[in-house]
Amino acid sequence: MKAWGHMWTYENPVRISFGAGSLGGIGELVRGRAYCLVTYGEAMFHDLARRIAVAAGPAALTIDTVIPNPDFAMLTEACARFAAARPAPQIIVALGGGSVIDAAKVIAAGSNGFDAVKRFLVDGASADALTAIPIIAIPTTAGTGSEVTCWATVWDTEAARKYSLSRRSLYAVDALIDPELTLGMPRELTVSTALDALSHSLESIWNVNGNPVSTNHAVHAATEILAVLPKLADDPGNLELRGRMAWASTSAGLAFSNTKTALAHAISYPITLGHGTPHGFACSFSLAMVMRSVIGASEVCDAGLRRIFGEDLAAGADRLEEFLGCLGVSTDRADYGIDDGEWRALIETAMAGERGRNFIGSRSRVMESLGATELL
Repeated sequence: MKAWGHMWTYENPVRISFGAGSLGGIGELVRGRAYCLVTYGEAMFHDLARRIAVAAGPAALTIDTVIPNPDFAMLTEACARFAAARPAPQIIVALGGGSVIDAAKVIAAGSNGFDAVKRFLVDGASADALTAIPIIAIPTTAGTGSEVTCWATVWDTEAARKYSLSRRSLYAVDALIDPELTLGMPRELTVSTALDALSHSLESIWNVNGNPVSTNHAVHAATEILAVLPKLADDPGNLELRGRMAWASTSAGLAFSNTKTALAHAISYPITLGHGTPHGFACSFSLAMVMRSVIGASEVCDAGLRRIFGEDLAAGADRLEEFLGCLGVSTDRADYGIDDGEWRALIETAMAGERGRNFIGSRSRVMESLGATELL
């Protein structure tokens, strides 16, 4: 591919309201409708819920039992509560990180109960039983981009499996992005979620589904994250830096909302499931290795990466590895408890899966760059 001469499309229907203090506009978005608030159970979210109640009226139902990596058990209970609520909520307000927004999407699709969602995920059946309750997404982290995508990650913890619920009807109607809401994020969560966004942006560039619009979003996101995150990690109360990171995260979301992720994310899921590594670290520690494997695979991809890293992409991959190291993120798989045998099997599985098939690079280059050449 020598240029953007091939046919492409880009679509994202989410209306974005951005800016410090923009949470105060929630009443105008709810417009007096009965709403279900989906959030976390911690004290800071209780305080934010009270602010939303002042602006939009009290919630008809509050589901504050969301856990990191929402699973079948938690979502079954949440969908049952939504189905039984009276008056029936007309809209869902999702207040929290990616896990909350993903849970809200599942509830929106399973407003009559989780069984229909489960059948759809596991068997590809019961699509006509899924519902589409409108969502207002209010992210309190800067990383997942879930506020502008139409899918949700769902975990079957007992079976150690990860599913993706993907439906165009699950795009939020509105995304209300208020950087002030991220001020209380601890350093580790700030870094982890930002690295998730970095992975979203880079993986949308080395992606068979990439297009000029998604690449422009990705270049902006990655450039900002590389510039801002080290400063933000040392100055977490800086609202300007929080704002730049929030917009970079949303830009990354706008990029991969049209491409989905690729190899680094495919590698990450079993590491999170099997080793408990937070998602942002699990999907970013291999980025430099993956980047080395893709250099030269596509002129379009190389051009996008040069806009971020400069002309020498090999040196850019080295700088990316140094960037991760300065944030305390090891790029050595052994530090995540992964031995050689597991690593080889993990890469093979990742390359064969949907996200791996999005990746433009070759198997042989991947195996070489990721240190699994004995598989060749």
